[in-house]
Amino acid sequence: HAGSMEEREGEDGVEQPPLCPIDPNTQGIIKGRDLFGYVGIEAVLDQMRRKTMKAGFEFNIMVVGQSGLGKSTLVNTLFKSKVSRKSCTPNYEEKISKTVNLQSICHVIEEKGVKMKLTVIDTPGFGDQINNENCWEPIVKYVNEQYEKYLREEQHVNRKRRIPDTRVHCCVYFLPATGHRLRPIDVEFMKRLGHIVSIVPVIAKADTLTMEERLEFKQRIRQDLEANGIRVYPQKEYDEDAEDRILNDKIRENIPFAVVGTDKEHQVNGNKVLGRKTKWGIIEVENVAHCEFANLRDLLIRSHLQDLKDVTHNIHYETYRVRRLNESNANGLGLSALSLENGTFDKNEAESQL
Repeated sequence: HAGSMEEREGEDGVEQPPLCPIDPNTQGIIKGRDLFGYVGIEAVLDQMRRKTMKAGFEFNIMVVGQSGLGKSTLVNTLFKSKVSRKSCTPNYEEKISKTVNLQSICHVIEEKGVKMKLTVIDTPGFGDQINNENCWEPIVKYVNEQYEKYLREEQHVNRKRRIPDTRVHCCVYFLPATGHRLRPIDVEFMKRLGHIVSIVPVIAKADTLTMEERLEFKQRIRQDLEANGIRVYPQKEYDEDAEDRILNDKIRENIPFAVVGTDKEHQVNGNKVLGRKTKWGIIEVENVAHCEFANLRDLLIRSHLQDLKDVTHNIHYETYRVRRLNESNANGLGLSALSLENGTFDKNEAESQL
């Protein structure tokens, strides 16, 4: 993984030394102008690119929110293809499930020779009950189970060359466009999940709010997030340098993104655009003046996809790993004898993988 633990900032925001600190035995840095010819070190970037293109990479995204907020549509809009479970299931029936059950669906998307194995995890039943008490528990359990799976793979004597990565890299949390504040369920969910996964909150179906309402709602949500100590991505303490901080500050000022999704195309001034047609005009989904879908897409895919994966690996997974190893040392047992804090890990499944 790029961006290892060393180059991230410490918990307290103190800059940590870069990857190769100049130790007393180093003779100093030889810069380009001191070399008496071209060496070709930069070619390593092409090598990395070639290897990545051959191997492809994984990206696992979870969408959470009550039914009817347009989660499936938004995922389809993000990846410009029918990737949601709803669009891939023939004779899909819109039933509200009595319990929160997590379901995932995988696709390989290839664009310009780059392969991405995309997994969309969806949480039908979340927030749809009369009593939504503890409806986040199955989600916490799922996220932790993926960390556990990865940890077990890492601890095998003969490890796979590439450990399959099913860890959730990003959780997009859908807030209904009420124009009020965060609801207790939103606060509870994001508080609990913010410690174990990168959360990106979005305002769903934002075309129901006027621009003024949208701005006020966003401001109130930011206040609520701060007041409740909720950590959403990108966190300040993980900015790697000043340049990162400037970029991420812009994003932080804009969170949560007010989004509209659609997979329908319409003609606007002779161009085909993705949009929602109403009696009074077309809402262009990818037009920043109409909604913030483009900002969300840029964050998740074009600018921060690798960072989401790095934060998952170096921070959330690392925290889980340290906690588990401390638990097993305290009990003087191997990992296998321990059960997960929320929900037990199936021992037989673990043994069958050995």
